Amino acid sequence: MADINSNDLGPNNENNKKPNKSKLPQIPKFNFYWIYGILGIILLGILYMPKDVALKTTWNDVRTTMLETQDVEKIIVINKERAEVYIKKDALKNDKYKNLKTRGMFGEDAGPHYYFEIGDVNQFSNDLNNAKTDYEKKNEGQILNIPVEYITQKNYFGDILSYALPFILLIGVWMFFMRRMGGGAGGGGGQIFNIGKSKATLFDKEAQVKTTFKDVAGLDEAKVEVMEIVDFLKNPKKYTTLGGKIPKGALLVGPPGTGKTLLAKAVAGEAAVPFFSLSGSDFVEMFVGVGASRVRDLFRQAKEKAPCIIFIDEIDAVGRARGRNMMQGGNDERENTLNQLLTEMDGFATDLGVIILAATNRPDVLDPALLRPGRFDRQISIDKPDLVGREEIFRVHLKPLKMGTDADPKRLATQTAGFAGAEIANVCNEAALIAARKNKTQVEMQDFQDAIDRVIGGLEKKNKIISPEEKQIIAYHESGHAIVGWFLEGLDPLVKVSIVPRGVAALGYAQYLPKDQYLYTTVQMRNMMCMTLGGRVAEDIVFGRVSTGAQNDLERITKMAYAMVSIYGMNANVGNVSFYDPNNEYGFTKPYSDKTAEMIDIEVRKMIDECYVVTKELLNEKREKLEELSQILLKREILFQHDLEEILGKRPFDSKNVEEVPLAVEVEEVISETIEVKNETSTETEVKEVDTTDNKTE
Repeated sequence: MADINSNDLGPNNENNKKPNKSKLPQIPKFNFYWIYGILGIILLGILYMPKDVALKTTWNDVRTTMLETQDVEKIIVINKERAEVYIKKDALKNDKYKNLKTRGMFGEDAGPHYYFEIGDVNQFSNDLNNAKTDYEKKNEGQILNIPVEYITQKNYFGDILSYALPFILLIGVWMFFMRRMGGGAGGGGGQIFNIGKSKATLFDKEAQVKTTFKDVAGLDEAKVEVMEIVDFLKNPKKYTTLGGKIPKGALLVGPPGTGKTLLAKAVAGEAAVPFFSLSGSDFVEMFVGVGASRVRDLFRQAKEKAPCIIFIDEIDAVGRARGRNMMQGGNDERENTLNQLLTEMDGFATDLGVIILAATNRPDVLDPALLRPGRFDRQISIDKPDLVGREEIFRVHLKPLKMGTDADPKRLATQTAGFAGAEIANVCNEAALIAARKNKTQVEMQDFQDAIDRVIGGLEKKNKIISPEEKQIIAYHESGHAIVGWFLEGLDPLVKVSIVPRGVAALGYAQYLPKDQYLYTTVQMRNMMCMTLGGRVAEDIVFGRVSTGAQNDLERITKMAYAMVSIYGMNANVGNVSFYDPNNEYGFTKPYSDKTAEMIDIEVRKMIDECYVVTKELLNEKREKLEELSQILLKREILFQHDLEEILGKRPFDSKNVEEVPLAVEVEEVISETIEVKNETSTETEVKEVDTTDNKTE
């Protein structure tokens, strides 16, 4: 019995495998423009195709070489401009006519064989008569009989095409731009009549999103709200038996990079229903009525596939409040689009089964009618993650990385207070790139430290040449920030001070670790102003002059002072009033008189001057520490918190010091010292603070 090779049989046999489609020759897809191109080539070919193969000659040649030998059968004059000469068939056998081309399909020489321009018809007739007379004289009265015909020909096709060609080109260009503006939406090859079709992307069983709720970290409260919508679509009887109704819409609100679009992707991946995804700008078009038409088409498709979900990203592009801009034109078109969207979401003939998800980071500009219950029943706030949320986000983004033994998500979460999810993802990616740049096999903790510095302060400018005098000014400037922030109460712990140039204009920076704090007192805000003024005051004390490096500091101080006086009511003379106008209700007019405006300006300057005096007194008192810290900073360029403790001692008002980055610090201690009690009645407003010295000239 013959041996059977196991490789010859079975489903794994290579001979039985289907050919790899990627290796097969790819046939180009049909494009409708091909037909336009072929028709254009045919028309041009017909228009410019040579009408005959006759040879060009002159009257003198015809008279001397053809008429004298009686080789001419006839002459036809066309349109009084062109004379065509036909040679007799017997004469074509002569050698002098061997250059003539045959026109007949079967080799017959039908003619015309020669042509020439006659100029004036009367002159041609006279020349022909003279030629006949001369021939008769030379040949003793023998008559030369040359039939001459005068005909008129018209090229109707050429004339029509010459007039119609410009219009054809204009129509072709118009159709091309209409197809581009229509975006090829709505099937049918993207014809011009589909410009009003919806541009939404449909995700269903064939095009399923693989993102799930497991991929979304740090948004536990928001996931609960959205998962209820998904659960309703999967188990509607669970809610309808009790008489409940699912919200018609949910609006995801939060700062950029917090995961609003990612959460919508998770909904598309979890829900077993069709999912329409598009942006608010997809409704905006330069043509009148296109936006409203696309809204109608979107909801028509959604109703056909109900139950389903529609996700509109950046809805503020189409949902801005109406009536704020009185200018005509594009504003009217946008408002018409918004009116149609409001009608479709909750109008007279609204059907059930279509749930709207939308995302925006500017809820203050949305129209109130769009936010009311019945359209968006729920507003889900997605803020920047807290300590626990940041740790979860780090764990998600660290999975694909080859981590070193010293890298810990908890420690990274501690050092990135105020970071959003997108910034954390950027930190992880930058750390991997930095490790690869250094030819490492694993991503270590130091790589993450460099990545955090890169995200906060920008790219390190190693080749930027700074004079020793400027470097000294920068060192004293940053030391002034550090000392004032170290000895004043209520300020965030200082993590790092650096005079290494980074970013576009930052010559140095001081990194703080913001706490999870939502309310700030007058004392805290004044101390923050003093800390921000520390760099300018240090320059004044040490050098007796100031530089342009405090521009960013002065901008922050001015905004903070005006906010305290005119928004938070933290000034006794101005009083407990607030002129905050987030919705621009007052327009271009001020909600207070000129006298009040003058009072606000006076109080702001007075407050800044008082903070300047306090800062100057503190730095004069700590002058020795300022000198010592500046000299060490000049030598080492980067100082961490434990270095500051060795120079300045423990912070007098900070009972919960947060240890700095070094690896010797225990992770559990770092985590326990940075957890603060949250105030659930307010939203997080504090973001990571970075004091920079700007490289600008007066």
